[in-house]
Amino acid sequence: MTAVLAAGAVLTMLPLVLVLGYLSWKGLPGLRPTLFLELPVPVGEPGGGLANAFAGSALLVVMALGLGLPVGLLAGLHLAERPGTRLSVTVRYVADVLNGTPSIVIGIAAWAAVVRPMQRFSALAGAAALATILLPLIARTTEEMVRIMPPSLREAALALGYTEWRTALRVIGPAALPGITTGVVVAIARIAGETAPLLFTAFGNPFWSLAPTEPIAAVPLQVYTYALSPYETWQRQAWAAALVLVLTVGGLTFVGRSIAAKRGRRA
Repeated sequence: MTAVLAAGAVLTMLPLVLVLGYLSWKGLPGLRPTLFLELPVPVGEPGGGLANAFAGSALLVVMALGLGLPVGLLAGLHLAERPGTRLSVTVRYVADVLNGTPSIVIGIAAWAAVVRPMQRFSALAGAAALATILLPLIARTTEEMVRIMPPSLREAALALGYTEWRTALRVIGPAALPGITTGVVVAIARIAGETAPLLFTAFGNPFWSLAPTEPIAAVPLQVYTYALSPYETWQRQAWAAALVLVLTVGGLTFVGRSIAAKRGRRA
């Protein structure tokens, strides 16, 4: 049985190893400084890079955090402090449904809610779609981290005269911060590689643009576009960008796990 379990563990890791190996083989030749420092060039011209896409992805993630993080944290605190109310039950159910909703559906909803009224694709619409994916992850993580806090911590704060809302924001929240940070980092890793929602919202941009109300480039969009092209230079850059994207997501996940491990050892 030990051998069977070990074989199952190896088979579980095998797809990731194969993907990383193939991405490294195809992507390392195109992994050059120009990939991060230069803008795309027209077909047939040598050189070029995806500087606008990397900057665009960073901006989209920051904007998504600005839209989704405060709401997710407050929603998670409410779910933990008032777990049995009708509002909490409804919010928890909606969050679970959103977690299982295909990202392309969220992209279509963002197109209808943001792009169509504005009559243009924009970074704001892309950030709204990513924030919708981010929000339930942060809310549920915050709820779980707050609920595992020792009851004595809350009781001590209340005994000292703190109101319930001050106890949640000033005592319980900071105490649960390492676990919440882990959830936020993992949520960032989740949205950093999303492509489908951005096809309907950010749309992509071959030029340098960081305006929130204009279409914006993003690494997943550039990988999608370049990988489908017949041009060898674009395909090489697509493989290199895909490798960087996977390494970034893996690095963020590793950071989140490390924070959680340190918190577990302290506990």
